[in-house]
Amino acid sequence: MLTAIKLFHTIVWAGFVACILGVFAAASAGRFGLATVFIGVVLVEVVILLVNEMRCPLTGVAARYTAERADNFDIYLPLFIAKHNKTIFGALYVAGIAYTLLAWLLQRPAA
Repeated sequence: MLTAIKLFHTIVWAGFVACILGVFAAASAGRFGLATVFIGVVLVEVVILLVNEMRCPLTGVAARYTAERADNFDIYLPLFIAKHNKTIFGALYVAGIAYTLLAWLLQRPAA
Protein backbone atom coordinates (compact mmCIF):
# COMPACT_ATOMS: atom_id res chain seq x y z
CA MET A 1 0.00 0.00 0.00
CA LEU A 2 2.87 2.38 0.81
CA THR A 3 4.27 1.89 -2.69
CA ALA A 4 0.92 2.85 -4.23
CA ILE A 5 0.66 5.95 -2.02
CA LYS A 6 4.23 7.01 -2.87
CA LEU A 7 3.58 6.51 -6.57
CA PHE A 8 0.33 8.47 -6.45
CA HIS A 9 1.97 11.23 -4.37
CA THR A 10 4.81 11.47 -6.88
CA ILE A 11 2.39 11.72 -9.81
CA VAL A 12 0.39 14.45 -8.05
CA TRP A 13 3.62 16.30 -7.20
CA ALA A 14 4.77 16.09 -10.83
CA GLY A 15 1.44 17.54 -11.94
CA PHE A 16 1.86 20.54 -9.66
CA VAL A 17 5.46 21.03 -10.82
CA ALA A 18 4.22 20.90 -14.42
CA CYS A 19 1.67 23.61 -13.57
CA ILE A 20 4.35 25.77 -11.94
CA LEU A 21 6.60 25.45 -14.99
CA GLY A 22 3.56 25.85 -17.23
CA VAL A 23 2.98 29.31 -15.76
CA PHE A 24 6.27 30.46 -17.30
CA ALA A 25 5.62 28.73 -20.63
CA ALA A 26 2.08 30.06 -20.95
CA ALA A 27 3.05 33.61 -20.02
CA SER A 28 5.98 33.49 -22.46
CA ALA A 29 3.55 32.51 -25.22
CA GLY A 30 1.18 35.32 -24.26
CA ARG A 31 -1.45 32.82 -23.10
CA PHE A 32 -2.34 34.65 -19.91
CA GLY A 33 -5.63 32.83 -19.41
CA LEU A 34 -3.81 29.51 -19.38
CA ALA A 35 -1.14 30.92 -17.06
CA THR A 36 -3.94 32.02 -14.72
CA VAL A 37 -5.43 28.52 -14.77
CA PHE A 38 -2.05 27.04 -13.82
CA ILE A 39 -1.66 29.63 -11.05
CA GLY A 40 -5.13 28.76 -9.77
CA VAL A 41 -4.48 25.01 -9.77
CA VAL A 42 -1.34 25.48 -7.69
CA LEU A 43 -3.15 27.95 -5.44
CA VAL A 44 -5.60 25.18 -4.53
CA GLU A 45 -2.63 23.07 -3.39
CA VAL A 46 -1.24 26.03 -1.42
CA VAL A 47 -4.57 26.38 0.40
CA ILE A 48 -4.63 22.64 1.13
CA LEU A 49 -1.12 22.88 2.57
CA LEU A 50 -2.06 25.89 4.69
CA VAL A 51 -5.12 24.12 6.08
CA ASN A 52 -2.97 21.06 6.89
CA GLU A 53 -0.20 22.94 8.72
CA MET A 54 2.06 22.94 5.64
CA ARG A 55 1.88 19.15 5.20
CA CYS A 56 0.43 17.33 2.24
CA PRO A 57 -2.50 15.16 3.34
CA LEU A 58 -0.90 12.24 1.50
CA THR A 59 2.00 12.38 3.97
CA GLY A 60 -0.40 11.50 6.78
CA VAL A 61 -1.89 8.67 4.75
CA ALA A 62 1.56 7.24 4.00
CA ALA A 63 2.56 7.56 7.66
CA ARG A 64 -0.05 4.93 8.56
CA TYR A 65 1.95 2.31 6.67
CA THR A 66 5.51 2.91 7.90
CA ALA A 67 7.45 4.18 10.88
CA GLU A 68 10.01 5.81 8.58
CA ARG A 69 10.01 9.61 8.65
CA ALA A 70 12.78 10.69 6.26
CA ASP A 71 11.76 13.72 4.21
CA ASN A 72 11.07 11.45 1.24
CA PHE A 73 9.42 8.50 3.03
CA ASP A 74 6.10 9.28 1.32
CA ILE A 75 7.21 10.22 -2.21
CA TYR A 76 9.67 9.07 -4.86
CA LEU A 77 11.96 12.10 -4.83
CA PRO A 78 15.63 12.49 -3.98
CA LEU A 79 16.05 13.42 -0.32
CA PHE A 80 17.37 16.92 -1.10
CA ILE A 81 14.38 17.81 -3.29
CA ALA A 82 11.90 16.32 -0.82
CA LYS A 83 13.52 18.25 2.03
CA HIS A 84 13.52 21.59 0.20
CA ASN A 85 10.45 21.04 -1.97
CA LYS A 86 8.33 23.89 -0.63
CA THR A 87 11.23 26.36 -0.73
CA ILE A 88 12.32 25.50 -4.28
CA PHE A 89 8.91 25.23 -5.89
CA GLY A 90 7.34 27.94 -3.75
CA ALA A 91 9.97 30.38 -5.01
CA LEU A 92 9.39 29.23 -8.59
CA TYR A 93 5.64 29.65 -8.13
CA VAL A 94 5.98 33.21 -6.84
CA ALA A 95 8.48 33.99 -9.61
CA GLY A 96 6.04 32.59 -12.18
CA ILE A 97 3.26 34.80 -10.89
CA ALA A 98 5.55 37.85 -11.01
CA TYR A 99 6.75 36.92 -14.50
CA THR A 100 3.18 36.50 -15.72
CA LEU A 101 2.13 39.84 -14.30
CA LEU A 102 5.14 41.60 -15.80
CA ALA A 103 4.67 39.94 -19.21
CA TRP A 104 0.98 40.87 -19.17
CA LEU A 105 1.75 44.49 -18.28
CA LEU A 106 4.45 44.75 -20.96
CA GLN A 107 2.24 43.36 -23.73
CA ARG A 108 -0.56 45.84 -23.08
CA PRO A 109 -0.61 48.92 -25.34
CA ALA A 110 0.39 52.16 -23.67
CA ALA A 111 -2.51 54.40 -22.74
